[in-house]
Amino acid sequence: MPARLRALVTVLCAAVLAALLPAAAAHAENRTVQGGRLDWGIKSSFQTYVTGPVAKGGYSLNGGAATVGGSSFRFHSATGTYDGDTGAFHVAFSGGVHFLGHRTSTGAHQLDLTLSRPTVSISGSTGTLHLDVVSRAKDTGAVTTSRQVPFASLSLGGIDMRGGGGTVALDNLPATLTAEGARSFAGYYTAGTALDPVSLSADVKAPAPKRQTRPADTPAPSAESPKPAQTPGGTLQDGAVDWGVRRTFREYVTGDIAHGEWALTAGAQDGGALFRFPGGEGTYEDGDLNAAFRGTVRFTGAHGLDLSLGNVRTVVEDGRGTLYADVTSPDVKEAKVPLVTFTAGEPKPAGGLVKVTEAPAKLTARGAKAFGGMYRAGTEMDPVSLAVALTADAELPALPDLGSEPAPSASPRPEQTGADPSAAPAAATTDAGDFPALPVSLAAGALLLAAAALVTVAQRRRNRARPAASPADPEQG
Repeated sequence: MPARLRALVTVLCAAVLAALLPAAAAHAENRTVQGGRLDWGIKSSFQTYVTGPVAKGGYSLNGGAATVGGSSFRFHSATGTYDGDTGAFHVAFSGGVHFLGHRTSTGAHQLDLTLSRPTVSISGSTGTLHLDVVSRAKDTGAVTTSRQVPFASLSLGGIDMRGGGGTVALDNLPATLTAEGARSFAGYYTAGTALDPVSLSADVKAPAPKRQTRPADTPAPSAESPKPAQTPGGTLQDGAVDWGVRRTFREYVTGDIAHGEWALTAGAQDGGALFRFPGGEGTYEDGDLNAAFRGTVRFTGAHGLDLSLGNVRTVVEDGRGTLYADVTSPDVKEAKVPLVTFTAGEPKPAGGLVKVTEAPAKLTARGAKAFGGMYRAGTEMDPVSLAVALTADAELPALPDLGSEPAPSASPRPEQTGADPSAAPAAATTDAGDFPALPVSLAAGALLLAAAALVTVAQRRRNRARPAASPADPEQG
């Protein structure tokens, strides 16, 4: 090969490797997971037992957890890391479920179990579901609090977690109770018991670009920046109320009886298990709050269901709170109806915010009328959370982040579909506007083939340009 062509190939190869290696290195880095949901029924027969005629109990949701489908709980706001090269996946979700049953004459409950903050860890072909657990022992009544118990093992069923998409979705992973989980479950089930399957989706952020080094002659910004003074009271800068109305009412609306839905207008936001009414305006002074918020939620469905709640207001005085709303229904059209009361305590400013978190709420007599007599006065409704900003830089609590709507999973297990078990499926991944990275060997090989093709073309052009060779020409011999 002539020297000039050899030089061309060398330059091309160097350029190929220089372009690919940084991309490969970036692809190998752990990528941040931000946003997503995990759906899990824990064990449907346990739910039936708790709410049935033996335990005569129930459950409540906390931390923004919701119900979805017939018997699943939805946990939210996924955070963690994902390595597309190795498939390593570690993601935590927010929210919890509190089960109560077997109430005694003293008002306590023999069955008292809280499961919260599920975390999924996957490495290679194995997965584990961890949980924070607070449980009461059946025999002694002792309460135990445990953090991140390896509660269940997850079967990946041949799923290949490697990839590089913008969303990771896993559907119906079989879950089996571990020995540690059985102990935390207060002995209701033994190790090896099959639990409800786990489904999740999580949004994966693209790798952050490398930061530029600041030139030595450029002064760095001062570490000290003036902070606005926090006022003990006065006009609100912003605010929001989070309220889910009532879990069983939402389930009724979307269930098999009403076959309905809800719609949010005027700025109201859906947080999964709650509705957020933003844009708080009003005043706060020495623990007392008077604020109005934007947004309307309208519930519609069969059997004449048509209920709108809007222009939400909250008043807190002497530790007692009231949530008002304008109500429109076939039977009621009234402004500023006191729907629920809640215990607010004495909210104090912290970091420029005044917050009330998940305060238990009860329906008022006028609220019962607004619901058409579906519930009696005094009925427990969903808890009320509110936050108001006293300074311009104060940040309101984030709304539960359910992430992108997951695409239909491309990862059914062979044993469930009857497919050839040797054809291992991959975890469903989608890309948000970018192309998946090619493996270095494949991309380099393709570009080297292109370089070889260029060399061949150049060689042919050179041959066509020279005079025809004689039979005695050494190149023909």
